[in-house]
Amino acid sequence: MSNPSNLPSYISGAVPNPQANRAPWYKNIAPTYAGIFLWFVFWQDAANAPNQGGLLSCGIGWALLSLVVAALVCHFLFYMVPGMLGMRTGLPLYIIGTSTFGATGGFLLPGFLMGVLQFGWLGVNVYFSSALIGMFCFPDANINPMDVSTIPMAVKGIMVLWGVLAAIVGLKGIQYVAKVATYLPLIPLVILLLLLAKTAGGLATFDSQAFIKLTADAAPTSPAALGSFGVLAFMLTFVVGFFATAGAAGVDIASNGRNQSDVSKGGLVGIALAIIVTAGISLLIVAGTYGSPELSKAAIAEAAGKDGLILQTPGLIPVIMGKSAGLIMFLLAIAAFPPACFSSFIAANSFKTTLPNVNPFISVGIGAAVSILLAVTGLAGKAIIVFVIIGATFGPILGAMLVEYLFNGGKWSGPRAGFNPAGWISWLLGAIVGVMPILNIYPVPAAPVAAFLVGAVVYGVLAKLGMQSAVLPLPASLADTTK
Repeated sequence: MSNPSNLPSYISGAVPNPQANRAPWYKNIAPTYAGIFLWFVFWQDAANAPNQGGLLSCGIGWALLSLVVAALVCHFLFYMVPGMLGMRTGLPLYIIGTSTFGATGGFLLPGFLMGVLQFGWLGVNVYFSSALIGMFCFPDANINPMDVSTIPMAVKGIMVLWGVLAAIVGLKGIQYVAKVATYLPLIPLVILLLLLAKTAGGLATFDSQAFIKLTADAAPTSPAALGSFGVLAFMLTFVVGFFATAGAAGVDIASNGRNQSDVSKGGLVGIALAIIVTAGISLLIVAGTYGSPELSKAAIAEAAGKDGLILQTPGLIPVIMGKSAGLIMFLLAIAAFPPACFSSFIAANSFKTTLPNVNPFISVGIGAAVSILLAVTGLAGKAIIVFVIIGATFGPILGAMLVEYLFNGGKWSGPRAGFNPAGWISWLLGAIVGVMPILNIYPVPAAPVAAFLVGAVVYGVLAKLGMQSAVLPLPASLADTTK
């Protein structure tokens, strides 16, 4: 169609994933996403909020309904458009994003930024998963994950091995990540069901008003209980905030799907259903624990001397399981390997695409080495807030991509010249909204969703005002990707 020299090499050299390499949704999209949501880092906070009564202040039913709404928002608003673009073009996020942020700007956002962020999350995964394994293998070491000086060298060796293996699986591709995510996630699912069976007896007697009073007595200075809108907004913040970057990665994941049905079914099962099942069971476990007179008394004793009751599900495992708690925590750590592979896979795609002339074993190897270094030094345990802030900025990216997709009739428009002003302005304004509550600037309710809406609205307005840069012609090898 044109002279590909007009395009950066990472675009002109891109090769769409052929149909021959694709497979049904239950072999790639669904298991890959489900593995993320079975990670205990996601579901541990399903009932947790700093307010009195947590997310159970309006009762179990409203908390579950809020969770369902959040799961559907993730699927329909944050995943479907990236997934459709990936399936139709066979191209990764870092190419698709150039229609929104420009051929030059797309290298940085979402391209290179996504890769850097994923290696950061890999470091976090390596650090905390290895620390949990160490706590089981070396019970006399008094390991405290929040204090790296308590972590022995043997555990740091586990960190190195964990990071290297995750990077290798990620480099191999989505089919290998999906294989890892097919069986290991069954471990936390079984653990969740076991914990639910142990606590289900307390669900019928759970009283949200009594629970509010209980949490208020344990932490008198905690904020007042959330109302119905507050619970919904906080649930959206928790679920959508965790999912935002994974939603953008739907381009890469769904590029392995065969058709729209694969994209839709993979998301409904791997995203919406997985969110509802994992976080829903986790929420019920907390309610059942405090609805049971015996377990509630034990939980209060376990929290003695701490600032408030335990509302994180893993923190209640010693109360529920007694001496078996250590083994269960060890198994949860092992089951955290698929999310580590997912981060490596997305990071590998980022670097292989944006740095096509660099051997991926070198670029990904350097990234994995940085992840391991962050873990071994303990910096990964302190850097979570930085990655959360960066992750909060992905809402407006997806909002802008949605409007670009709709304005172009449900197709990829192709890369735009330079830095597309509409994309960058909409992202900047949306990102400011997304980080306001994290930085304690202003309590924006459901900030990730609000940031998404700001990005979408601003992009739409600017596009109508003619503030999009021109679409660049593509080489013949990529011509079919815009049809």
